[in-house]
Amino acid sequence: MPAKSTSNRYGTVAIFIHWLTVVMVFAQALGGFWAATTANPATQAAILRLHAPFGMAILVITLFRILWWLAFDKKPRDMASVPPIQNVAAKAVHGLLYLALLGMGLSGIILMNSSGAGEVLFGAGGTLPNFWDYTAFYVHAAIAWGLIILIIGHIGAALYHQFMVGDRLLGRMGLGQPPSTPQG
Repeated sequence: MPAKSTSNRYGTVAIFIHWLTVVMVFAQALGGFWAATTANPATQAAILRLHAPFGMAILVITLFRILWWLAFDKKPRDMASVPPIQNVAAKAVHGLLYLALLGMGLSGIILMNSSGAGEVLFGAGGTLPNFWDYTAFYVHAAIAWGLIILIIGHIGAALYHQFMVGDRLLGRMGLGQPPSTPQG
């Protein structure tokens, strides 16, 4: 499989970035909700010592992914079998996913800096702040819930196309054979 995308399938670089992001976002969601709900400060600090750098990594990967699309690769064409309104919706959801990933990273950085938690976790030590006292925490949490809703919709649409429509949409992202129908 080529590194760059073809007219009906994403290339290995895009596929790798996609699935790496999936795994990392899933881990981040679990860690973030665990850190937000644990009553044990030591456990919360231990989780956040992983959560913060993983969040930074997702931010960097997302920026690389955007750069990859803008400078080095072209996405596969829209599928001819998909109604135009669904292609518009897919593009909107993908754009919102990118915005949410960027927003999560930026709000996390702002939260770590404004609350002093970064210094506590990676510097001088001490007691973690009460994150509920910071607006950035609410922004981070709201974006997280929005991201979860977008991901559920994204997965639902992909599964609908794969199993209900039968157009082998998942093959475009490396899961099985790509669609053989001419692209639009």
